[in-house]
Amino acid sequence: MKKIYALLFTLALSTLVVQAATKTTKHKIKSGETLYTIAHANHTTIAEVQKANGLKKGETLKVGRVLTVPQNTYFPNKKTTKKKATPKIVKHSIKSGETLFTIARKHHTTIEEVRTKNGLKKGEVLKLGRILKVPQNTYFPDKKVANKTEKKKVRTLFAKHKIKNGETLFSIARKHHSTVKEVQKANSLKKGETLKIGRVLKVPTNTYSVPKTKLAKKTTSKKKKVKVAKHTKKSNKKLVASLSKLETITLEKEKITTKKKSSSFSLSDIFVSTKNTKSAKITSVAKKKLGRRYVWGATGTKNTFDCSGFTKYVYKKNGINIPRTSINQSKYGKYVSRKDLKKGDLIFFDTSKQRKGYVNHVGIYLGNGKFIHASSAKKKVVITSLNKNFYSKRYKGARRPS
Repeated sequence: MKKIYALLFTLALSTLVVQAATKTTKHKIKSGETLYTIAHANHTTIAEVQKANGLKKGETLKVGRVLTVPQNTYFPNKKTTKKKATPKIVKHSIKSGETLFTIARKHHTTIEEVRTKNGLKKGEVLKLGRILKVPQNTYFPDKKVANKTEKKKVRTLFAKHKIKNGETLFSIARKHHSTVKEVQKANSLKKGETLKIGRVLKVPTNTYSVPKTKLAKKTTSKKKKVKVAKHTKKSNKKLVASLSKLETITLEKEKITTKKKSSSFSLSDIFVSTKNTKSAKITSVAKKKLGRRYVWGATGTKNTFDCSGFTKYVYKKNGINIPRTSINQSKYGKYVSRKDLKKGDLIFFDTSKQRKGYVNHVGIYLGNGKFIHASSAKKKVVITSLNKNFYSKRYKGARRPS
């Protein structure tokens, strides 16, 4: 008997615990009610009501029957907060030739994150064999970030306009910098509806503006181009005529001196090389980005660059697609010796502290011993002298992409 009482006591306790966990209420079935309406009214599910009352699927409900109904067990609109995934951290033993940049890039993270995880100071020397904690997959420069900032709708202001004699929808709309359609819409006017003098209209203001200045600029620039074209044609004709005279003079001299030397002028001297104009365009695009911020892995997004991202951006704007990294760019195009450098050439350096002999930095030659590059030291796009001791000693070669 004692055992039976003990068993009954434990069962009673367990039911009390369940009831404490889930609040229930007694509900008397009324005419027209269903399990769905009862469950919905008490913020629960049909399955829970069936389970609490031992109801079978499809069982008919009798009016007046009292049911035990769980309360507040189902909230479909309740938002569940997602936990932020903690980045995976791996241990990395430093090998010969490795830098924080190469380690970070290998594990798809940033130099800053590696520094903070290991308490490293800026410019601290890395010892071979030291084990670093490196976060993984925390940086993806090519991943597109969704723009969360939605464009706010511009509020349209309305003005009240009393129709006067001789006015039309067009003249009213024009006066308030709006359109005929917008005026019709604001006043529910039908197409061709007659306007009565004295009627007050709601007119949208400043919803339409004609770009007069832009059109004027375009027309003037076209005229200038035509004038320039005519001028160049005339000047070219004069040059050809003068050169042809010079050629005849030299030919006569050659006959007298029994063809000692050939003419020193030719028609090809008139025309300027297309390569020079292309190099000028490359340097022009590059100079427009002076002072823009250096960000590792950036290729022009938000006007930020790293060294190879900057050169790739400039060349792409000029219709030349070059590789992404500085080491791959150093293998692309025609090799150029230092003495034969021209504007727009890519120049490469080994800026590593130990000077390991591999290319890790790139810039664009501007002429007169200067080059433009996205500097990690200056944290921006700058112009530097190639004769500067640091870069002159670390110079690794040049290429001319075609």
